[in-house]
This record gives sequence, C-alpha cells and structure tokens, in this order.
Amino acid sequence: MSEYDVVIIGGGPAGLSAALVLARARRRVLVVDGGRPRNAAATHLHGYLSRDGMPPADLLAAGRTEVLGYGAGLMSGRVTSLVRHGSRRHWVLLADGTRVAARRVLVTTGLRDELPDLAGLRDRWAQDVLHCPYCHGYEVRDRRLGVLANGSGSVRYALIVRQWSDDVVYFTGTSTLTPTERTQLLARRIEPVEGPITRLVIEPDDQLAGLLLADGQVVACDALFVPPRFVPHDELLTGAGCDLDERGWVTADLEGRTSVLGLWAAGNVVDPRAQVITAAGAGSAVAIALNADLVAEDVDLAVQDLRHGINVGPGPAPAPAPKHAPTSTAAPTPTPASTPTPTPKESS
Repeated sequence: MSEYDVVIIGGGPAGLSAALVLARARRRVLVVDGGRPRNAAATHLHGYLSRDGMPPADLLAAGRTEVLGYGAGLMSGRVTSLVRHGSRRHWVLLADGTRVAARRVLVTTGLRDELPDLAGLRDRWAQDVLHCPYCHGYEVRDRRLGVLANGSGSVRYALIVRQWSDDVVYFTGTSTLTPTERTQLLARRIEPVEGPITRLVIEPDDQLAGLLLADGQVVACDALFVPPRFVPHDELLTGAGCDLDERGWVTADLEGRTSVLGLWAAGNVVDPRAQVITAAGAGSAVAIALNADLVAEDVDLAVQDLRHGINVGPGPAPAPAPKHAPTSTAAPTPTPASTPTPTPKESS
C-alpha cells in the first residue's frame, strides 16, 4: 500500500486550503470528506474577499477542482479512528474498512452548532434564525432584531448585534439579568423581554413573526440571533490522546501541531471563532508548517541513507497520488451506509 505524505480529514475551507498548498508543494495528499459542511443550510457566505455572496457549496466545489488539478486525491467517507504507526505515522481507518497510511494527519473536521431546545428554532436555522452578525447582520440591517439568551456572554452578543440595527430586543428566557447587564442594555436602548419562551411564531408567508412567550404574549422580530454552543468534532483527536485546554478543546500550537506527534489540526475543530476566510487561512498556514516538518524528516532520512552509502539520486521526482486515490473532478459523495464526517465552518 502506498503511503501519503499527508491525509487531511475534512474537506471544508481549512482542509481544502491545506490540500492546495501541499499538492503544490508536490506532496502526496489525500482529503477524506463526509460531505456535510457546517454551513450547508446557508445560501451565501460573506466576509470572504473576492468571494462575498458566493454560495458555500460553490466555494467548496471550486476548491475541490483546484486541489484535484494539482494531483491531490479526494475520497468520500467517514474516518472512525487513527492508529499510531511508528513515532509520527498513522493508519487512517474508515467506516467502510479502508485503511490509509499517512506520514502526517491533519484534522479539519470543524464543529457543530448546538442550539437551545426551543420549538421551531432548528427549522429556521440560517433562514431567519442566525448566529453570526458578521456573516448575516448586514442582510437584516435596520430591521427589528431579536437576540435569544443562551449562556454566559449573551448580553455582550446582543450589544454587538445592536451595531446592525437600532431596534433590538433581548429575550432572557429562563436566565436572569445582572444589574450591570440591565444597565448596559438600557444604555444601548436594547429592550429586555424577560420570561420563558414557548416557540417561534411563523407568518403564513413563511416569515418569522416573533416569539411566543409562556404568558401568551407575542413579541415581534424579523430575525432572531442565537449564540449557539460550539461543539467541536474532535473525536479523532481526543481518541488519539491529544491534550485539552481548560475549556475542553484540543490544544494546537500556532502551526497546528497537537500534543500527539504527527497529528495536526486546523480550523473550527480547534478554533470556534474561525469564519470561512480565517479557517481557509489557518489551513494554508498549517500546510506550510506541515511541509517544513516533512522536509526536515526527508533531510534526516537522506543523511542516514548517505551515511549508509545509499545513492540518494540527483533530486526530487514528481510524487503522483497513489493509484487507489480517486481522481474524479466530481464532488465527493458520502457513503450511504455511513454517517459523514462534518467539515469546518461555515455559516458566514
């Protein structure tokens, strides 16, 4: 079985950007993707220079085409585990029984948005229930905006949303405002609405009308911002024994190295703040560091060969993708029998 220089798990902006850099560096690269991006429900992405307003699916399709054009491989499937093979190498095991050898593994599996348990909320996600004001705020500017409390930091989140409209209402739900928070909302003319919420109210024309409170009152809003709880898809990393920080997130240094030799990470799986453009940038930066790490290993191996009198040859030869790697320019299709591995952000 041929060995890849790098297997990238997750084909979102971070993973594809890393694959592009590594393929152009003449590395043998395979991207394993489950075809379930975080921003699948979003119709457009924003804040990405020269790609503002592009459908997220179009960005990924273009990225796959570019990556394939440089000889990288794309494979559809769900990775179930990583098995150490030597000090830095890993076997990448897929749900369908496929086993792939990798000198290095880069995990870019992203995160999922965990929403409050409120009737109708998930059904409106990325339509008029939104999470990122930088991604969606401009499109609902100057309208009546609601913000639903969901954990600590929700008031600060509402104060940020206020930048896009003078008409903002803050739904506390079952939470309680502190005196300081109440003063901040008052100072910014944000209306607090306190008390339990029953469900979303939808107009006959399929537009959000507002929220129904437990006391029967309907409070109007045109769009509802909800700060979700970010849950990383880090099972492969934690299963491999990567260190966690005080929040319970996998730690990676600025170049993407985790605490496990040979295992790297980039994008939302280690950084909940990364938007599409920053996730893509992180993937590119980590790929450069990864290539440097491989170069260092290549040099060490070449020196050992030289000392043992092995002819190392005049220079590098092109490294085509292993024969078993798919080379179709079509987007990878999830294996029907498996649950796809989600990919990084992005609802921006």
